[in-house]
Amino acid sequence: MNLNDTQVSELKAFHNWLSEACSKGAVPVVTGKNGDMDTIGSAIALSSVHSNMMACGLHLGRTAKRMVESLQAPFRKLSEHQTVWPKTLGGIIVVDAAASGQVGLDLPPNVPVCILDHHSTCDWELNDGDLLLQWDVRATTQIVDSYLNAYSPQSRSLVVRKMLLAGLLTDTGRFRHADKGAFQTAVGVLTGEDLDYASFVEFVESETTTPSERGSLLRGLGRATSVDSGPWNIVHTYSGTLEGRLAGLLIGTGAEIALVSRFRDGQTRLTARASRHTTQKGIHLGEIMATVAEQIGGEGGGHDGAAGWSGKVDRIAAESSFIALVATIKRSDE
Repeated sequence: MNLNDTQVSELKAFHNWLSEACSKGAVPVVTGKNGDMDTIGSAIALSSVHSNMMACGLHLGRTAKRMVESLQAPFRKLSEHQTVWPKTLGGIIVVDAAASGQVGLDLPPNVPVCILDHHSTCDWELNDGDLLLQWDVRATTQIVDSYLNAYSPQSRSLVVRKMLLAGLLTDTGRFRHADKGAFQTAVGVLTGEDLDYASFVEFVESETTTPSERGSLLRGLGRATSVDSGPWNIVHTYSGTLEGRLAGLLIGTGAEIALVSRFRDGQTRLTARASRHTTQKGIHLGEIMATVAEQIGGEGGGHDGAAGWSGKVDRIAAESSFIALVATIKRSDE
């Protein structure tokens, strides 16, 4: 990926921060609590730089779990209430989280923190000694790959490159939401031996579905309702599992925006997807979800074409807030 002067400067500052942190003690690389492939791939790839670093977090998503297990990649699962941090910490890196609440853990106080993220929103409160790299890229793995290329090319093993590619592949929706920089990163990751793109895509996307999960997806499709919200069309439904996959299926039917809600254990979650054509016409789902959080509480954010919100609000009220906000957005082709 071609870097601008600001990005080059920020990578240098990050290298200096990381070198100092590793010289002082352990440096956990903490993932966003959703455990998607971008956050897990970024953490594992970055942790390859130094023996004092370890990728860790609360959760491994389904695709990320298969990748970690098949590649035997080092990742330590943490407990939300019983996490024991190393006695000597040089610093903590958080990848792919736009706010402290998206980590799901209470980070230890008085330890320097560095945030690597590509979301358009940022609710981190930084202190002296903290660092933020928030780049306008399609996946956090692009930031990590840029750092490895510049400062630790020897760390770009086959496993690391697969982790980087998987994160980029999933966060761009198999490059449906990619830009020039994303393709440049992909070409760089694929350059080298033993990484066949077609075979790798088949592996990443060969996610098995149990009969119960398949039934849940079918029921979710059967409950789907189409509604016009201002100049936009939204197809929405609710499901108990696999909300992201269900939203993707709805987009595949031609929906401009897909919204899937879930209520479990007193918590409501919204998952939204939008087609590339829709984002080009003015929709940014991450900004909408962040505004939902401002209006009704909870946490929300994400990308232009994929975002989510969660909070302790009635499912119907949360859906209504999202749909009403979409109606206020002007369509650029009108």
